[in-house]
Amino acid sequence: MAIDFTLPPEVEDVRLRVRTFMDEEVRPVQEGLQREEAERGRFIQEIVKLRERAKDQGLWNPHMPKEWDGMGLSITAMAFVSAEAARVGGIGPYVLNAQAPDEGNMHTLLAWATDEQKEKYLRPLTEGRGRSCFAMTEPEVAGSDPTQIQTTAVKDGDDWVLNGHKWFISGARGAQFAICIARTDPDADPPQARNSAFLVDIPSEGWEVVRDIDTMHGRGNHCEITIKDVRVSAKNMLGGQGEGHKLGQARLGPARLAHCMRWIGQAEVALEMLVDRALKRFSHGSLLADKQAIQWMMADSAMELYTGKLMILHAAYRIENGLEFRQEVSFAKHHVANALWKIIDRSIQVHGALGYSTDTPLADMMKAARSARLVDGADEVHQQTIARNVIKAYKADGTTRMATGDLL
Repeated sequence: MAIDFTLPPEVEDVRLRVRTFMDEEVRPVQEGLQREEAERGRFIQEIVKLRERAKDQGLWNPHMPKEWDGMGLSITAMAFVSAEAARVGGIGPYVLNAQAPDEGNMHTLLAWATDEQKEKYLRPLTEGRGRSCFAMTEPEVAGSDPTQIQTTAVKDGDDWVLNGHKWFISGARGAQFAICIARTDPDADPPQARNSAFLVDIPSEGWEVVRDIDTMHGRGNHCEITIKDVRVSAKNMLGGQGEGHKLGQARLGPARLAHCMRWIGQAEVALEMLVDRALKRFSHGSLLADKQAIQWMMADSAMELYTGKLMILHAAYRIENGLEFRQEVSFAKHHVANALWKIIDRSIQVHGALGYSTDTPLADMMKAARSARLVDGADEVHQQTIARNVIKAYKADGTTRMATGDLL
């Protein structure tokens, strides 16, 4: 059996093209707008220009099939593209039209939508003419347990009437539609069959964005929404009745991995900044890079980054080949989220007062990184899932091999 970690030439070509595009065109625009503290209108204009440049260079929709204006990259190839794009922050994936939550919604629509739904909702996303959101999380119940969702959908003739309360709905402000998860079968057994998914046009009467929630990282279009007697046509159900949980889990598995791919890019930047600073800063008779304490920071960071990359690639391989992947995605989600935080923290430490200031990107990177241990499943939920699978594997055949990657 051959194990080959060499990238196919076509994937390496795309990776390098994305890196060059980000370095030569996206980063200079981003940094220039930040220096100027450009107002929102100008910022949007410049981003639109960059998105057109991505189309011109054949770097648009890397995650979508060619028949949907995409590059047709596999999920493994997307790991490299996403990491390269994320080196310039959230703007990078957006320029390629491969940003959350739209990337995950595109995959979901491709897999679950009818032909009519695809033309109405998927086509505008792939062409960059629209935005979307995924409305599942609620403030009244634990976001990590979708079986508790309180938003209801009640059948009324040819419509469903939705009522509920959502929050931390990323991309809600400015979205043209939402994939909304609501309870249609309150007494279903198992509880995972209680929810269904609906395509809700925005604006719709009764659908109100209350606020963009302030976070420790500021506002990022993570919104609170009230849903009061919102009428949705029965033809706007996405998937079958009672399949909302199944759809959500199918969406969130690969989406969690996509987050990890982007976090790898940010962690790489933080480590590179750490090393660069250590090679230039002289203190107490030597460069910081010559001091054992700093070398340990580099070593720990390098090992964590390496481990995270291997986890992502293995999880992507399993998804791509139709194998069970939830355990491996949980490994990656937990590990990379924590590694991102620790690597940025070490980089701040090596930068000293400069790192604590806002003169480098590190402060903003750290504030953004803290959410990584919460979004798409809190650390503790993934740990519980991992442990449950370890126990299950051991009970099945007296070994934990199947729950530890099924590799050696």
